[in-house]
Amino acid sequence: MSAAGRNGQQSVRHGQKYVAGEDEVVDLCRDLIRIDTSNYGDHSGPGERKAAEYVAEKLAEVGLEPQIFESHPGRASTVARIEGEDPSRPALLIHGHTDVVPANAQDWTHHPFSGEIADGCVWGRGAVDMKDMDAMTLAVVRDRMRSGRKPPRDIVLAFLADEEAGGTYGARHLVDKHPGLFEGVTEAIGEVGGFSFTVNENLRLYLVETAQKGMHWMRLTVDGTAGHGSMTNKDNAITELCEAVGRLGRHEWPVRVTKTVRSFLDELSDALGTELDPEDMDATLAKLGGIAKMVGATLRNSAAPTMLGAGYKVNVIPGQATAHVDGRFLPGYEEEFLADLDRILGPRVKREDVHGDKALETDFDGKLVDAMQLALKAEDPIARAVPYMLSGGTDAKSFDDLGIRCFGFAPLQLPPELDFAGMFHGVDERVPTEGLKFGVRVLDRFIDAS
Repeated sequence: MSAAGRNGQQSVRHGQKYVAGEDEVVDLCRDLIRIDTSNYGDHSGPGERKAAEYVAEKLAEVGLEPQIFESHPGRASTVARIEGEDPSRPALLIHGHTDVVPANAQDWTHHPFSGEIADGCVWGRGAVDMKDMDAMTLAVVRDRMRSGRKPPRDIVLAFLADEEAGGTYGARHLVDKHPGLFEGVTEAIGEVGGFSFTVNENLRLYLVETAQKGMHWMRLTVDGTAGHGSMTNKDNAITELCEAVGRLGRHEWPVRVTKTVRSFLDELSDALGTELDPEDMDATLAKLGGIAKMVGATLRNSAAPTMLGAGYKVNVIPGQATAHVDGRFLPGYEEEFLADLDRILGPRVKREDVHGDKALETDFDGKLVDAMQLALKAEDPIARAVPYMLSGGTDAKSFDDLGIRCFGFAPLQLPPELDFAGMFHGVDERVPTEGLKFGVRVLDRFIDAS
């Protein structure tokens, strides 16, 4: 490599733009994965402080002045601001979270906190959710700072705690307690978007998240009559609750085609050369391979029972039974969702929110979208960016409260055979090393064009 290349200057290698950050992105990702930031939702995990300090050190090494904000002992986020060529322009936020869902090492091929490289991938919890994007962001920023390449406008970097439990101790804490950190920010990019879906040898779609479902995590409670297990009891709380949960879990929610989903289906129809009927999605989803689960969940409201609790002894009928449900609603359909929910559950079931948040939806247009399209096309000539809805939620919900227009754009070029959707919260989570390097190049171009 030339000296110019080592110092972060742009050059061309193998017909593509070369960014020196490509040389360290894999190691950055591995380092982050090795920091256990498991989030159990109750402060019982190790916390994100060590990851926040690691990120701050990597940013300070190249001349930035990162700040660490600790909302609760061990629950820390890191924020830094990069001065742009034109500070009068609205700023861009690039955000990622450093916490991960727990992992049982016995279930994995490679230890989930080893960051091992095998079969061309970095393996570990957080590899795609979302320490890959954290690493790509760090790699790009470190390269640009070393080579003195200012972005066109100010960029705020936020590496956040607690996203996996709703963001209360991460993004929500910063938005509520330190909104000045995001002064002048009008647009943002974050996780679960910009990944590829190969249609054929002439076309790869890159799904950019422009919408996400809203959230109602809820506790269901039924009160009944306690008594001896040997006695007849027609007011058994467990029986009543289980019947209600069974109805909910088997309910077929009606298809509701939102603006974003309609746009995605139109793009997919054009790509596949066939008309797609949203009322008959089985055939459509069959053509989507690994992303079918992700797309299919954006066609309907949903309510998945996830936890049950009752009783303390086998011969005692308890007076109360509880269940937890992960409810998600489409943009514009919250009222319908809650009304359907209460009808399905019936009058005996008490419902209360454990955590709730709004749905989001924005248009797939504007200069930022153009920058995504240009950056992807420059690195992958058969790329086409398309909008899609995320069935889950991200920290974008918190930043939306500040009037920030949010997109999911963490660019990855993926091998067609990789079950990308299955990587999220799944066993053997991994990300291709070449995908990480591709993401660095695309993000670098995107920053220049944005």
